[in-house]
Amino acid sequence: MRANGRPLTTTPLTAVRNLGILAHVDAGKTTITERILFATGAIHKRGEVHHGTTVTDYDPQERDRGITIFAAAVSCTWGGHHVNLIDTPGHVDFSDEVERSLRVLDGAVAVFDAVAGVEPQSETVWRQADRHGVPRIAFVNKLDRAGADLDTAVASIRRRLGVVPLVVQLPIGREDDFTGVVDLVTMRALRWQAGSADFESGPVPEPLREEAGRRRRLLEETVAELHAEALEEFCADSALSDGTLARALRELTLRGDGVVVLCGSAYRNRGIEPLLDAVVAYLPAPADMPPVRGTADGAEQERAPDPAEPFAALAFKVTATATGRLTYLRVYAGTLRKGATVLDAATGRTERVGRILRVQADRHEDREEAVAGDIVAVIGLKAARAGTTLCAPGAPLVLEPPTVAEPVVSVAVEARRNVDTGRLASALARLAEEDPSLVVRSDPETGQTVLSGLGELHLEVAVEKIRSGHGVEVVVGRPQVSYRETVVRGVTGLVHRHVKQDGGAGQFAHIVLDVEPLDEPVFEFRSTVVGGRVPQEYARAVEAGCRDALAEGPLGGYPVTGLRVTLNDGATHSKDSSEMAFRAAGRFGLREALRLSTVELLEPVVEVTVSVPEDGVGGVLGDLAARRGRVSGQTAEAGSAVITAAVPLAELFGYASRLRGRTQGRGVFTTRPTGLAPVPASVTASVTGGPPAR
Repeated sequence: MRANGRPLTTTPLTAVRNLGILAHVDAGKTTITERILFATGAIHKRGEVHHGTTVTDYDPQERDRGITIFAAAVSCTWGGHHVNLIDTPGHVDFSDEVERSLRVLDGAVAVFDAVAGVEPQSETVWRQADRHGVPRIAFVNKLDRAGADLDTAVASIRRRLGVVPLVVQLPIGREDDFTGVVDLVTMRALRWQAGSADFESGPVPEPLREEAGRRRRLLEETVAELHAEALEEFCADSALSDGTLARALRELTLRGDGVVVLCGSAYRNRGIEPLLDAVVAYLPAPADMPPVRGTADGAEQERAPDPAEPFAALAFKVTATATGRLTYLRVYAGTLRKGATVLDAATGRTERVGRILRVQADRHEDREEAVAGDIVAVIGLKAARAGTTLCAPGAPLVLEPPTVAEPVVSVAVEARRNVDTGRLASALARLAEEDPSLVVRSDPETGQTVLSGLGELHLEVAVEKIRSGHGVEVVVGRPQVSYRETVVRGVTGLVHRHVKQDGGAGQFAHIVLDVEPLDEPVFEFRSTVVGGRVPQEYARAVEAGCRDALAEGPLGGYPVTGLRVTLNDGATHSKDSSEMAFRAAGRFGLREALRLSTVELLEPVVEVTVSVPEDGVGGVLGDLAARRGRVSGQTAEAGSAVITAAVPLAELFGYASRLRGRTQGRGVFTTRPTGLAPVPASVTASVTGGPPAR
């Protein structure tokens, strides 16, 4: 078979790497991606984030804001290996893009700032990778900056992430004089020429030999403690061979028992080639991963990463482009050919794949087929969404979809001109399709269209996309926070009878409910009815009715969470009882119970990390206190102060402008969601428009 006049070649699974670049915003992810593409020959001119010329930050908003907003896929080859790479966002408002990417990746490179070490979002994405079991290596970037220190950054990795760092490089020079690294595995020095990506390999410089030997010894001892084969050789020979050390590092990485740490300066093109070598040497290939698990006909099944297996793939991203609707797939098993018919395993609907593309950010190259281990985009699918499983029609399999974060901030949107109302609805539907963490709903009380997302910036980007991408001028209302209501003190033995008789068959349901609070923000239902007084199918109907009632609480009409409802008695009628009657009884009964309970309002709280000059600390602390913030920590770092505080999300609207004003533009902050917390009674009245909770 040939494509574009060239024979089709399939890279062996052992020579494929699917990895993501993870980090806090401004740690250098996009610059590293750009340098990787240049080093591998995928591009011939290096772009810069501050110039808006990088390959992966191709969206106009990304170039204007200087940050990554949308996960971008690129590919390259290095040392006979094919590397599929996803550059992920580092801002907390776009963590859902990271979540969807991690769901389909085999490995990752976590990037840390050599001055700041582990920053809040670095920790967040690390925990996300933990949940998905993604092996990682670490790259300490920006060693050329003033105040950069590899050992301090490694100490923060050990302390804040709770992992064992396996440092395999020693920097040559500090800060502005950083010129290269000593590879502690091969004991060779790598030096980069000033202003060039070219480097030379040579013996370890005399002044660094003792320090390099000491660090190699420390690396061997640490590896021997974690790896049985290495320990055996270390005990026998008091040292590890280069081959044993390299094998042990790979196995520890795959098991998650240690994290290989490299260093460099991506901006100055130093350290990229050794990083690529480490990706190939230590991160897993699709062949190293266990068979993917899914369900079919209610039973769990496995499918091996083999092109000969029945086709199975997971859609993890959908975008609309000038060339059509792109659906990004990770192929887990089998082979997908252009023109093939695939099955949406969840809906049972079949669709035809028109084109298969290898993606290079916003550029695409046609392919005739995709095999197990590939990450590609396809054109022609009309109904597939992020999280959809596509498989061979004769071998259905449903894979677990990525989790979707719950929105925490909302704005009301409406078209400036009435004639654009239909176009706005279409644009919002397209946005929600591309980004599952954006939720569009109609407020039943006001009739407003409400757009909900993960933060102010998330919504700003979405609204700007409507304006620039769809040509619709919109009016945006003030952001609203997604509050919740919870039970503080419940009720016992609430009796509710649902009786309705209006001709024909009537409705009868008699239930007795207990409502009690839970420490976790969840809803639990249980039935303790004995003697068959309420049949099991009616108990399930009561639970469904209770869930209906949770949609609107008695305080302000916000969703209710953090409670347990127990059905402990009831009665039925031989003719008039039905599931519909018991569902209605559950709904109205729980509403009555909530009105009689003590209920309080909950609000989302975020951990705010503010970095400010020392002379601005007092003003920032005062402002945080005025925003109901609770300061939990304050440290000094290189002439600036880092303040950590828990602040209600509702109090952070407009904080970026206020912080810039108080610090002459020198202050920056990041946020990380931490959960829900009770709203003070004085604030509850203003939120709900009524008196405080009882």
